[in-house]
Amino acid sequence: MSISDLPLINACLNGLSTVFLTTGYILIRQRKQTGHRNCMVSAFVTSVLFLACYLYYHAHAGRTRFVNPEWFRNIYLVLLLTHTVLAVAIVPMILVTLWRAASGNFEKHKAIARWTFPAWLYVSVTGVVIYVLLYHKFPQK
Repeated sequence: MSISDLPLINACLNGLSTVFLTTGYILIRQRKQTGHRNCMVSAFVTSVLFLACYLYYHAHAGRTRFVNPEWFRNIYLVLLLTHTVLAVAIVPMILVTLWRAASGNFEKHKAIARWTFPAWLYVSVTGVVIYVLLYHKFPQK
């Protein structure tokens, strides 16, 4: 494995987080608390692994630039901005949400999870989209 493999690994970790988050949401709607807990902890672990790989990659590979297609650049930058802002914002939200669940404070857990879940899901999904936009060629307009 080389440093050039990390973007794909990061996209896979984001994709796994998406699967765990979605499955966890479905399970809690079905009142399957144990399965929900396991999925959310798995989403957290894959997100932490993603963050470690992401930081390692950018510490060694430097910046990435979106170049093509040029007509899509502004849309990409808006997507990247929203992804980045929410990625930073969800870290404390995730920690508080998990802490409240682990402490058995489920009413407060549910109150913040209503905000944490969609933000975390957005960051996970857009992480995969950003990978595709950066590392796969698209036809020119």
